[in-house]
Amino acid sequence: MNPDARPILIIGAGIAGITAALEAAETGYNAILVEKEAYIGGRVLRSPRYFPKMCPPTCGFEINVRRIRQNPRISVHTLSTVEEISGRAGRFDVRIRKRPRYVTGRHLLDDTLLETLQSDRPNDFNFGMDRTNSVYLPHDMAYPHIHIVDRESLSQADAETLATLYSREDVDLNMTEEEIEIEVGAIIVATGWRPYDAFKLENLGFGRYPNVITNVMMERLAARNGPTGGEILRPSDGKMARTVAFVQCAGSRDENHLPYCSAVCCMASLKQARYLREKKDETSAAIFYIDIRAVGRFEKFYYDLLEDPGVSFIKGKVAEIRENPETHDLILDVENTLSGRVLHEGFDLVVLATGMVPNTADVPIPFDLKYDAYGFVDGSANPEGLYAAGCAHHPCDVSRTARDSTGAAMKAIQCLERGE
Repeated sequence: MNPDARPILIIGAGIAGITAALEAAETGYNAILVEKEAYIGGRVLRSPRYFPKMCPPTCGFEINVRRIRQNPRISVHTLSTVEEISGRAGRFDVRIRKRPRYVTGRHLLDDTLLETLQSDRPNDFNFGMDRTNSVYLPHDMAYPHIHIVDRESLSQADAETLATLYSREDVDLNMTEEEIEIEVGAIIVATGWRPYDAFKLENLGFGRYPNVITNVMMERLAARNGPTGGEILRPSDGKMARTVAFVQCAGSRDENHLPYCSAVCCMASLKQARYLREKKDETSAAIFYIDIRAVGRFEKFYYDLLEDPGVSFIKGKVAEIRENPETHDLILDVENTLSGRVLHEGFDLVVLATGMVPNTADVPIPFDLKYDAYGFVDGSANPEGLYAAGCAHHPCDVSRTARDSTGAAMKAIQCLERGE
């Protein structure tokens, strides 16, 4: 180990960033995690189960949080963004902006007291499908486990109530942004992804028909800590969804939207069809697909669903979704390319398997980096000392992300060992 090595900066604290930080720190190097959200864990925490083990991600997350808390080589900055990077491998100068939380974290706030507040806000953790108090915990297992104040939605009356309930040692509504300047030896970009904007898929009715949702929203409906307590309910009337259509490649593999395959959508929809079938025997799922891409050990998962009489597979790209305005039921117009028949199928709920867009497509890293045509970091054309991991690099699932991040940590360590 190079005793003079500067820390490794990891931008993003989802599964990719956490993995890279732990691998580096447990090898003996200091790691600095910078996360724009108020909590670490990323998108994986929003799924009730994930591949390949089909177990709750909270189990592994809890273990990783324990490893982070017990390792003095890891520092975590939430509500933070990297504003400027300069320098070279071995000595990067970085400026970080930290937004105020307005809660100090000295003591955990009492939720029963906070219930007296009247202000609320859309719950972004549940993609706006329910609401939270304006002073809230992002989710049950949030780390750091500290409330945050949404200053924009907090009314003046509630601000005054907070001032009577808590001293400035606990809640300080006068907090301001701060800037931190650090020197690091290597940087790992682990900024993750966002779902493709389903509003752009005008023919599929998202935003116009309440019972058309996206695959990430479906994950929250199936989660026990989600907006419906884990029940698959229709947004229009709160009734149980008994017939659900899954529309694959909604915006993916489409020259008008995302030309590439997002790698995880097929398996996500197969997993969600299982969510539905496990709820009630009388439920049914129909999966409209171009190709089902289930590789390696995932193929058995696919074959198991093929044998389920409650799951049907229709090869065909959905041309349009229409709504019965009286019942809010949905009609899908699609040609079955195997039979040649044009179908007009009716469903209670439609789930769009929207694709994966790298966050770097919207917010590039403030350094001279090369990106491909879709916004993913081009790892083959970037300067020494700066490495991409996970979905910042290419579309990938959780297990591949973890391997990718381990590789990025190894490259960062090699860079520091060379003394560059």
